[in-house]
Amino acid sequence: MFIAQYTLSMKNDVVQVQIRGILPANSGCALFVGNDEKVFVINVEPQMGLVISNFLRETPKERPLTHDLIQSIFKGFDITVERIVITELRNSTYFARLILRQQNEVARKLVEIDARPSDCLALATAQKRPIYVATSLFEQVEDMSEVLDRINETGGETESD
Repeated sequence: MFIAQYTLSMKNDVVQVQIRGILPANSGCALFVGNDEKVFVINVEPQMGLVISNFLRETPKERPLTHDLIQSIFKGFDITVERIVITELRNSTYFARLILRQQNEVARKLVEIDARPSDCLALATAQKRPIYVATSLFEQVEDMSEVLDRINETGGETESD
């Protein structure tokens, strides 16, 4: 469950990014993730795109959904999302780590958990927590900044931070 490389030497190993846009795609939603240097795309299921979009917009819900339930559990145990790290790309699949912090009057505990990037992005967005990408991955992904710029210029629906 624990991987030290993303907690101990994080500053040089990761690049901070934000969700720069969300767009419907053929098989789901394209999440444009990046910073001023580069933007790349993570494809997620349509429902996850909607969940993340709703958290970005702070859309009220009639009933709690799964990620709302997870947040309620976290709150009950004084757990917060410290940050998320999108760690690698293998066989066209992204991998991520959810870093959680639990703090009480006695100690502070950090826990890293393997999770889907879409779940990590949803929870980080809900709690307004930092999103990072491993530097090695960031250097490897294709820059989609021009595509996102063209979509924004032609009036495509995107979520801007």
